[in-house]
Amino acid sequence: MRPGRRAVKMDVNQPKQEHLLALKVMRLTKPTLFTNLPVTCEDRDLPGDLFSQLMKDDPSTVKGAENFMLGEMLTLPQNFGSQRLNLSASNAAVADLKPDHCIDDVIHHEVKEIGTHILVCAVSYTTQAGEKMYFRKFFKFQVLKPLDVKTKFYNAETDEVFLEAQIQNITSTPMYMEKVSLEPSIMYNVTELNSVNTRGSSCSTFGKMTYLQPMDTRQYLYCLKPKPEFAEKAGVIKGVTVIGKLDIVWKTNLGERGRLQTSQLQRMAPGYGDVRLSLEMIPDTVNLEEPFEVTCKITNCSSERTMDLVLEMCNTNAIHWCGISGRQLGKLSPNSSLHLALKLLASMQGLQSISGLRLMDTFLKRTYEYDDIAQVCVVFSHLKPES
Repeated sequence: MRPGRRAVKMDVNQPKQEHLLALKVMRLTKPTLFTNLPVTCEDRDLPGDLFSQLMKDDPSTVKGAENFMLGEMLTLPQNFGSQRLNLSASNAAVADLKPDHCIDDVIHHEVKEIGTHILVCAVSYTTQAGEKMYFRKFFKFQVLKPLDVKTKFYNAETDEVFLEAQIQNITSTPMYMEKVSLEPSIMYNVTELNSVNTRGSSCSTFGKMTYLQPMDTRQYLYCLKPKPEFAEKAGVIKGVTVIGKLDIVWKTNLGERGRLQTSQLQRMAPGYGDVRLSLEMIPDTVNLEEPFEVTCKITNCSSERTMDLVLEMCNTNAIHWCGISGRQLGKLSPNSSLHLALKLLASMQGLQSISGLRLMDTFLKRTYEYDDIAQVCVVFSHLKPES
């Protein structure tokens, strides 16, 4: 180093200039009252009035209404919610922000997807020196589903389909079930089976209490029947069919409204093959060793060929067919049906299954077997006189 020169040391790790603005994100929610589950017992029980006294001493209960689930205290939110989507604030652009001042804004957005979400907040501004600044902050949160919905399908002997919907409240607070309905597809008519008629009036099977407690489950039942214009087509009883979708509306403690609509529910229709046999008429109860009559419906599900059918009857230990086995039923054209009256005799008491019918197509030499078609209750009606 020559005389007269001075060495200059540069710090490459010099910290960057900090931002002149601060960003805070807080959740704006409706107040939520504290909920508790009251525990009570009768005065003659072993605890006596112990439970009642404990609820009266509990600071979270309402004085004079200790058995009421909602208390006087408010609970703070544990998390906040949003979803990756472009959200704009009403005060997005501000001309000037004075020192020690802040900007408050509320952004509303309905979250429709469960899982992990990230809220990205971006701020851009210009300093007094004309320097453009920009920064972002990330806030991670979880969105949980309030209801768990499970569905089951039951196929009847006719074209009717029964749908059972199991709805469970998986939140920590009770729900007021305002509406649970099934919107059928264009192929079906629906009948709700969630009410009973008593004294000329209809009331819900769940009674007057329409609240669904946490982790409780309710079963809703619906009956769907194909419309006549679709039932006449062979495609309705084969393959996958669209049933409809469930529409669920509920309210929480302070009247906060929630809604859940499922996707289109689909079921795999039972495969009847080319020939379908169903019972149109059968008595519920029959007498032991007395003949009774049933009416069968035989349908040619094929849309192309005519069948020449022969009826064969095979006896079981409890049910015996009365008639001639191997009788000709004649030709059955495509998509047509015939009704057949048959007689049976039961030799054992109890709930017995009707089985042992066989239909043989003489054209293709193919046999269709039908067992456990239906069940009938066999009772012993009278005592036989001794010989």
